[in-house]
Amino acid sequence: MANTIALVDDDQNILTSVTMALEAEGFDVRTYKDGEEALRGLNQRPVDLAVLDIKMPRLDGMELLQKLRKSSTVPVIFLTSKDDEVDEVLGLRMGADDYIKKPFSQRLLIERIRALLRRQDLAADEANPTSDATITRGELVLDGARHMCTWKGRPVALTVTEFLILRALASRPGHVKNRDQLMDAAYGDSVYVDDRTIDSHIKRVRKKFKAIDDGFNEIETLYGIGYRYREPA
Repeated sequence: MANTIALVDDDQNILTSVTMALEAEGFDVRTYKDGEEALRGLNQRPVDLAVLDIKMPRLDGMELLQKLRKSSTVPVIFLTSKDDEVDEVLGLRMGADDYIKKPFSQRLLIERIRALLRRQDLAADEANPTSDATITRGELVLDGARHMCTWKGRPVALTVTEFLILRALASRPGHVKNRDQLMDAAYGDSVYVDDRTIDSHIKRVRKKFKAIDDGFNEIETLYGIGYRYREPA
């Protein structure tokens, strides 16, 4: 079954040309000209991945991402202008998974889409491709094959990046992961992010678990070093 991609941009030329390129690669594409239209469409008909322009009328890409993340973990790639470094960092901290600067080649976009979809599909296995796809650490269960996370039996909706960071920590309780190691686990070589972006992802993960269990404190911070998942008592 073909993956479905949402393409959101107020530039009709980009919508037309990129849609043709994606369809030629076997993707199904849904296009939207502004954030409000996209929000309605994505809530009604979820997709496998969304490509969002940051600068749009009515509802820009940042606002759209913020609203989407209230109910969806769909992988998101931002399209940014070459001078939007601040927007790139903010977008990643808010829960985007990747970004591409305009002007961009269609081939680069297709490669980034395929890489992000692979990250999602292969989230079952970080270090050993023959290991069990499910990690259980006390009340935590991470099912990579289905991209599902539960805590005390209740689902926790994590983005692809959040899932990969948590899995990297939970795969070896008690072992410290520095920020570079977490960047590699979550992004690979395709995206450079600063330390504060990893910190923001950790903060978002903790917040999601605390919404279910206010006593959640399994992710420990070692200041100046990194993070670790608490060893079972």
